Amino acid sequence: GRKMAASVLERMGTLWMQNLRGKLALGLLSSHNVLPQSHIHTSGSLDISRKWEKKNKIVYPPQLPGEPRRPAEIYHCRRQIKYSKDKMWYLAKLIRGMSIDQALAQLEFNDKKGAQIIKEVLLEAQDMAVRDHNVEFRSNLYIAESTSGRGQYLKRIRYHGRGHFGIMEKV
Repeated sequence: GRKMAASVLERMGTLWMQNLRGKLALGLLSSHNVLPQSHIHTSGSLDISRKWEKKNKIVYPPQLPGEPRRPAEIYHCRRQIKYSKDKMWYLAKLIRGMSIDQALAQLEFNDKKGAQIIKEVLLEAQDMAVRDHNVEFRSNLYIAESTSGRGQYLKRIRYHGRGHFGIMEKV
């Protein structure tokens, strides 16, 4: 009986030590479990995420008189939406390749939360095209690309039984 009790206590001790070692490795063991919410980054690799907005600032050279007219390109996105990227992907796939009026009509009658968000973004893009990019007719647009991706999130601990834990991603 004593050997079995000693081995059980030893096993519990090793589990506790592994759990503690894991928390220390993740930097989660401190006086408080709040991770910083703002960061200052100076690396150039983080500017890649903003490339989508920078595409609107490209200035093309003047066209020759006999050349066919270059179509206008408008890039627009919204970041840090509190909605699942996987649920949003289906809606993004739905409107891909449609004209803007057809896409707005499809999203109008879709009862998902993400449909209203995408509809707002499309209306913003439509207004921006007319206001800033000299597009004559607001319905003369179509959606060439639509994607959804992951935003920033905070890591939190989720405690499990027997001294185990998992990492939650809090939006």
